[in-house]
Parts: sequence; C-alpha cells; structure tokens
Amino acid sequence: MGLNGFSLFRCFVGSRNKTAVCEPPDLGNEDDEVGLPSFRDFTYQQLRNATSGFAVENIVSEHGEKAPNVVYKGKLENQSRIVVKRFYRTAWPDARQFSEEAWSVGQLRNPKLANLLGCCCENDERLLVAEYMPNNTLAKHLFHWDVQPMKWAMRLRVVLHLAEALDYCTNRGRALYHDLNAYRILFDGNCNPRLSCFGLMKNSRDGKSYSTNLAFTPPEYMRTGQITPASVVFSFGTLLVDLISGKHIPPSHALDLIRDRNLHMLTDSCLEGQFSNDDGIELVRLASRCLNYEAQERPNTRSLIAALSPLQKGTEVPSHVLMEIPDSASSLPLTTIGEACSRKDLTAIHEILEAIGYKDDGVINELSFQMWTDQMQLSLESKQKGDSAFKHGDFKSAVKRYTQFMDGEMFSPTVLARRSLSYLMTNMPKEALDDAMQAQVISPVWHIASYLQASALLALGMENEAQVALKEGTTLEAERYGTVSK
Repeated sequence: MGLNGFSLFRCFVGSRNKTAVCEPPDLGNEDDEVGLPSFRDFTYQQLRNATSGFAVENIVSEHGEKAPNVVYKGKLENQSRIVVKRFYRTAWPDARQFSEEAWSVGQLRNPKLANLLGCCCENDERLLVAEYMPNNTLAKHLFHWDVQPMKWAMRLRVVLHLAEALDYCTNRGRALYHDLNAYRILFDGNCNPRLSCFGLMKNSRDGKSYSTNLAFTPPEYMRTGQITPASVVFSFGTLLVDLISGKHIPPSHALDLIRDRNLHMLTDSCLEGQFSNDDGIELVRLASRCLNYEAQERPNTRSLIAALSPLQKGTEVPSHVLMEIPDSASSLPLTTIGEACSRKDLTAIHEILEAIGYKDDGVINELSFQMWTDQMQLSLESKQKGDSAFKHGDFKSAVKRYTQFMDGEMFSPTVLARRSLSYLMTNMPKEALDDAMQAQVISPVWHIASYLQASALLALGMENEAQVALKEGTTLEAERYGTVSK
C-alpha cells in the first residue's frame, strides 16, 4: 500500500472525540399526519457526519439530480435515514433567500410527499435534508425495470398519489413545481409513491425550471420563461403518457397518436389484458386534456383527482405487493452475526470479530510501510497489545491500548469495532455506540458497523432504533455478498 495509505487512518471528520453523527432532531411540534419532526436548521458538520463526509458511496444515483447538485443518503444518530441535496456554490448566492425558501417548503407535511426535514446555510454551503425513500424512482421502475414491468393498478395509484400531492401543495400555496418528471416521484419503504419536495423550491439564480429537453417543455414556458400552475398540469400529462406507454414519448408525438386514434401504438404492450378499453380511453383522454396547448383549457389538480379516483384498481392491495418488492429488509434472513446481535450475545460477537480479523479493514497493512517514526511505531505496538488483550478477553486493557493507538491519529474501522465491543463488554454502551458510528463514517457500507450499532442501541434500551440498525446491517451484508447465508 505504501506511505500514501497512512492518510486513510485519519478520521476525516475531525477529532476522534467528536461524535460521528449529528444530534437527533427536536421532536417537538410534530405533524400528526406523518409523525415527522418539525423542520429545523442543521449545521454543515452535522450533515457531513451523517453522510460519512459526503462519501461517494452515499451518492443516490437514481434521484434524477444532475451534477454538480448531488444527493447523498445519510443517517442521523437516532437511526433516521435521510437524503441531503448539496447545491453547487453559485446556485443560491443569497443565503437568506435560500433559508426562507427552504423553511417555507419545509412547513409542508403530507404522506404523499418526500418531505423536507431541514436545511443548512453556512458560508457557501446550501444543503437540503429530506426523508429517505429506499425504493428508487418511477423512472427506474417504469423505464429500466429488471424483473417485471409496473402493473396497471400500480400505475393508476402513482398518478392518483401524484395528483393528491400536487393538490395538497396547491392548497397550501405551493402550486408551482419545477421540472416534474419520472425522477421526481420516489417510492418509500412500503413502495408507496411520493413526490419529492426538492422540486417545490423556487429557482435559484443559475437554475432553470425545466430540463434542456425542449420537446417536453410546456409551450407557455417556451414563450415566457415563466412556470404557472397550468405548466405543472402539462408536465403531469407527460407523466400520464409515460405511465400509459412505458416510454418517454414527446407530448407532440403522443397527441398525434391520440388524434389518429392509434392507441395501440401508445399503450405499453406489457399491459395487455390488465385494463378495459374504457379505462384506457379515459386515461388517454385525461392526458390529452393536460397536454392542451392552451393553458386555460387544462384541468386543475382537483379535477385530476376526480377523474382518477374512479379508475383505481386493487385499492386493498398494498403497494409493495403490487410492486412485488418486500416491504422491509426484515424479510431477509439473519446471518450468524445478525442473530448474535439480536440475542445480545456479546460472546458470540467477540468470536466473530476475532475470526474476521482485519480482512474487512482495507487500511491496515503493517508490512507495507517503509518508514516509521517513533510515534508511529508506538501506535502500532499499542494496536498489537490491544489485539492481544481483545483476543484473550481482557476488554478493559483492549480499550486502553486501542485508545492509545488512536491517540496517534491512526484510525481503522476494525479497531473502532473492536473497541466498541470492548466498551459493551465493560458496560459502556454510549461509548460503544459512538465507536460503531465512527466506524461507519470511515467505512459507510460496512455491515459490521451497523450490527454493532444495533447491539449498543439494545444495551441502551432503544429497541426500535436497534431494529432499524439491524435491518440496515442485514441489507448491507446482503448487498456485499450478493446473498445472505449462514
């Protein structure tokens, strides 16, 4: 590895004594409709910690955001999953304008939205925090499906939920939505469709309301450069066409097919036999109304709901069943270490960590360093003594030696994991949780860090949070090895 690898030991979020994640949000003034905390300000350091230093591994690639605006997934100290949208530096030059706009959108709370949770406005940084939606975007499920195409009943549910989300926003004074498209519709843990709140933010100085693909742009926006509520309905019409066809067809071409009554060419062949001609005609008629060239002839959001509600099918069937996606990671079987964590069997966890050694570390390779200062050598000796104490179950000594190792500004996720378990063995669960979270900061996709968080949370009596961490560990392990095996 060479001397350049030594920098990987250093904790890039600051002093080792700093917590690796942000403080849990204030739970006051919750909206009973969705049970979310009130919108709040975050510090830059909190969001940096929550996203493991804005690690590349945490970029949410299916969020439809174009660089340099990047969306990261992250996790707060209370195990709440979040996404953080990081704007490029010139997007919002006026900090006050950004903060006021974010706080305005942040007052919205609805189960049909991927709601905003907070924002950060420090120096040149402009960041938005929103609910994490784990089941990708409509674009992914509609255009890039791997197993099966989206069923007709689910497509109808998507457009109704979208219409209801837009109607809610309209009634709350937020009728304008920027660049409504299939990437802006996300699926939550139960596979229910949600509209991203990011598109409700007014345009920044350097942004545009619509993408550069002019074929899908409302005609009045082409003339005036202004977005109106009717422009949003036009974009809703393009999404109706997407869901009918399974393809991203330009509105002008879709209208030509409708005028020529060539509905066979417009309809997704994968949907054959799933709906009646009357239902298909009704949805096509609604799409054509939304795509009307004259803005005043388009329906409003209330009319969209009235037209779509009678068409719904299988309303009693949960969305995750229609999508054939498990509703949570709990359906994955627990591995040996997962079971040990769920039983709070610290002895079994110790045996597993000892057996794993440093093979998952990726940064420890003592023989690769060509030169050592006295301080480095002392740190290495402390680690070796810590490993010996850990192996023989002398956990107080292990904590002491591993701490000496990290006092030399050398960091390793495995050492943090071992010290975390040593803290648990000596009845110090808060310190154990801090180390497990720090290990995840350094190695964001390492399942062991999540499992140890679950163990520490159980020791702290935080059962619900522990189950979330346990599910995350199970999911990360499954993703890492392709399958979950005993």
